[in-house]
Amino acid sequence: MEILTGNELISGATVYLDAHNNWVEDLQAARLFGKEETAERDAALVATKAGGRVISLEIEEVSQVDGVVVPKRLRERIRAAGPTAPLTLNGEIYDRQHLGEDGHVSI
Repeated sequence: MEILTGNELISGATVYLDAHNNWVEDLQAARLFGKEETAERDAALVATKAGGRVISLEIEEVSQVDGVVVPKRLRERIRAAGPTAPLTLNGEIYDRQHLGEDGHVSI
């Protein structure tokens, strides 16, 4: 199985294409493409590239373990979970950026 992932241009947030062709932050909401769905996957890639909102598009292999989507590459597991060390600014820990209600994060 495969998923589509990328980064939202304005915020840099890691996003995944869901079953409704929306880009979401939740890996578990990602649309799973089977081997027979390469045409649909590729059409989604083309449409996303034309929109310009999501960049660094990648096709990632995943598996399902007890109903949980698990990326095969360590890099993608880290991207899905967020930084491996706390981010700090002036001694305060802050979270990674997230999409807002309008689908963007202000910068």
